[in-house]
Amino acid sequence: MNIAILSRNPKLYSTIRLKQAGEARGHKVEIIDHMKCVLFIEKKKPVVLYQGRRLDYFDAIIPRIGASVTFYGAAVVRHFEMMKVFTAVESQALIRSRDKLRSLQILSRAGLDLPKTIFMDYSRDTEGILEAVGGAPVVIKLLEGTQGLGVVLAENEKAAQSVIEAFHGLHARIIVQEFIKEARGIDIRAFVVDGEVVGAMRRQATRKDEFRSNLHRGGVATVVKLTRAEKSAALKAAKKMGLGVAGVDLLPSDRGPLIIEVNSSPGLEGIEGATKVDIAGKIFHYLEKNALKKKIQKDRVNA
Repeated sequence: MNIAILSRNPKLYSTIRLKQAGEARGHKVEIIDHMKCVLFIEKKKPVVLYQGRRLDYFDAIIPRIGASVTFYGAAVVRHFEMMKVFTAVESQALIRSRDKLRSLQILSRAGLDLPKTIFMDYSRDTEGILEAVGGAPVVIKLLEGTQGLGVVLAENEKAAQSVIEAFHGLHARIIVQEFIKEARGIDIRAFVVDGEVVGAMRRQATRKDEFRSNLHRGGVATVVKLTRAEKSAALKAAKKMGLGVAGVDLLPSDRGPLIIEVNSSPGLEGIEGATKVDIAGKIFHYLEKNALKKKIQKDRVNA
């Protein structure tokens, strides 16, 4: 099959591994910078143009869309969908996953456990906000933050008020969440592909004063076996978000696993390093199964 990896950086570990895995399975794999794609729109003839070429020969795509370019990246994915190309991550699922508030609303409606969360429109009622999530300390997050950026732990009410006012002064949208003390700087990343958990790792903050366990912030990853509750929560979260490939982040708590985020472009380096599982190969197995079905359907329509 002809497969495109939509990535702005061909030197990233995840991009390199996906290309290697695809070529090892006999596929022709190209890395396409989605920000350099041009979307041609005509009645019933959508086409993606790239460096003077028509990208009308791909059987499947693997979107690796950065958070800062979600809007255009999703538009490119949607264009390929209009061209009947199978995508590992659908455009609407990508958009849903990048909207932290919408994601939490979807997961809450599905009955999944989450940290208590407040979203407000520049409210000055700091005391009421803190009381609603169980009091200080609290975690304050930018709605657009990724990889632990834009996430602050406010130890007391005064600190929380200062942080909230500072973000509001920048006209930044934020959410306030309860701090899960018993997690002790630990979270769990479950990697889901096609309705199956193919790998899981425990991430631990390395500094005692650091509550964020993200690997980009210096966290350490080790392989972990999920409990039945953790596995069930991860699978349900990925399904409700409509993601065939997802990284589901959970916090261990006294009331069971709490979902903190569902990532539509999860990195491969940490999970493959911790589990020694060929996650990239699992993603291509998912593509092979589904892209072939779509290709047969497409050929029947064109016959």
